[in-house]
Amino acid sequence: MALSVAGATASASAHTVNYVALGDSYASGRGIPTQVDATCARSDQNCPSLLAAARNWQLTDVSCSGATTAALAGPQGSKAPQPDAPGADTDVVTLTIGGNDIGFSGNLATCAGLTSKNPTGNPCQTFFTSDGTDRPAQRVDDTAPKIAAALDAVHERAPRARVVVVGYPDLFPDDGVGCTSSAVPLAAGDFAYLRDTEKKLNAMIAGQASAHGAAYVDTYTPTVGHDMCKPAGERWIEPLVAATPTAPAHPNAQGQQAMAATVERAVHCGAYRR
Repeated sequence: MALSVAGATASASAHTVNYVALGDSYASGRGIPTQVDATCARSDQNCPSLLAAARNWQLTDVSCSGATTAALAGPQGSKAPQPDAPGADTDVVTLTIGGNDIGFSGNLATCAGLTSKNPTGNPCQTFFTSDGTDRPAQRVDDTAPKIAAALDAVHERAPRARVVVVGYPDLFPDDGVGCTSSAVPLAAGDFAYLRDTEKKLNAMIAGQASAHGAAYVDTYTPTVGHDMCKPAGERWIEPLVAATPTAPAHPNAQGQQAMAATVERAVHCGAYRR
């Protein structure tokens, strides 16, 4: 199958497409077998690996659990800055980042801790807006220039690469109807608030991608109906008390497959072009 890269059409036999994957645990596939990098909780069945296999691309995967945009400017522990991986010979870069900058996992832990006080209400939303400011929403706004700087850094290091920003999949019921339980200890009234926070994050990331020479791939819409409230076998996102070897509130193996298929379709249709 032909692939348009850097303004030229090339087949896999004529040109090896050099693909670099950057990002956080939603890209690295934390917990999904087989984990091939313990430090970064990276799976060989994550979205980048599946995408590379589908396209017959040469993959350099430096996605790493816990990464924030700071990992795109400086080292993450013992790991080099992620943008050190792409270079002049890089054809395609994917980037999945932003959730850790707004502290989304910590926010979920806070929300879970508040649920017992008002399981039918919205104690999480009340807590995060108690001073008149929606603090998670403010963090989304504050993260926008960091995403912009990260994209500029990628373009500088890999000037001929097509850069694709991958959004976050649907974590919560899109209709806002919750599923409060021991596995999903979130108050009934907070599901819509958390959904809206995620949508705001995705919208911000999409806007920054558009403004900084990158394509955005929406993985939210294709995963609606497979959120953490669905039963095993139907859900692509694990609940806060995960039932499979996957990180809580993260894509399971099916979720990574769905994300990879969405990105692959975008690439096939040329949606990743700058």
